[in-house]
Amino acid sequence: MLDWNTLLAPYKQAVDEMKIKLKGIREQYQLSSQHTPIEFVTGRVKPVSSILQKSKRKNIPLNELEEKMQDLAGVRVMCQFVGDIDTVVELVRARTDFEIVEERDYIKHKKNSGYRSYHFVLKYPVQMIEGGEKRILVELQIRTLAMNFWATIEHSLQYKYAGKIPAEVEQRLQRAAEAAFRLDEEMSQIRGEVQEAQQILSKKRDSVR
Repeated sequence: MLDWNTLLAPYKQAVDEMKIKLKGIREQYQLSSQHTPIEFVTGRVKPVSSILQKSKRKNIPLNELEEKMQDLAGVRVMCQFVGDIDTVVELVRARTDFEIVEERDYIKHKKNSGYRSYHFVLKYPVQMIEGGEKRILVELQIRTLAMNFWATIEHSLQYKYAGKIPAEVEQRLQRAAEAAFRLDEEMSQIRGEVQEAQQILSKKRDSVR
């Protein structure tokens, strides 16, 4: 029997550390009065039930999880605008505290389902009390709020239908994905107006304090 707590502990540590680092970048942008490309950051360690389901679906032996399951640890960065994703991608590429193993651009090359997001697979170093440094795989996703809304709904439907979404629902999801992307494009067109409005609101809040 696997000791899940011991196995997943370094992944939880990696998620916590990456969230702190990415939130630190966000705060630096805010202090400099520049537009921050990071709206907010979330992260999770994959639940054991999901790990077991995926290992069965992908035929991954449990003793090979750490080498073959890339999303045991997942961190997600949400952005306001599509252009912000490019900025965050460059920020990630410039880091020296982890290794980039793989990049997948599902924005320029969307999935058939309509799914859009930018993915990194990272090799992240975690310091262990026994054995020193351990380098583990972490999946980093970067997407807009609209992309995230769609992906959250699609994930729920995948779970409901056990991965076999009815064709009619699938078509509606694809149309919804295109609508979400059109929304992102429209918001990008008025980006300057949105940022100016946000700066006015921020200054107003600061003056009230």
